[in-house]
Amino acid sequence: MSDEKRYGFEAFDCAPALRLEAHERVSLLQHEGLCRRLEKMEEMMEKLEKRLWLTVYGIVAVILTQAVQSILEMKP
Repeated sequence: MSDEKRYGFEAFDCAPALRLEAHERVSLLQHEGLCRRLEKMEEMMEKLEKRLWLTVYGIVAVILTQAVQSILEMKP
């Protein structure tokens, strides 16, 4: 809480205010943890996407290679 004095009394922390502050800290920690996990998931998705495209390019390369081989075999 604040350290300012009001109406001649010192400021003090009461149980509901302390509970609210603790809840805010816990919520902040949970939010930060959730953001970290989300970033990790995004990184994993990017890696998976790269692997998927590598697989697609590999399949296309195999198909094109087979097509070129069949064309070369047809020519005398």
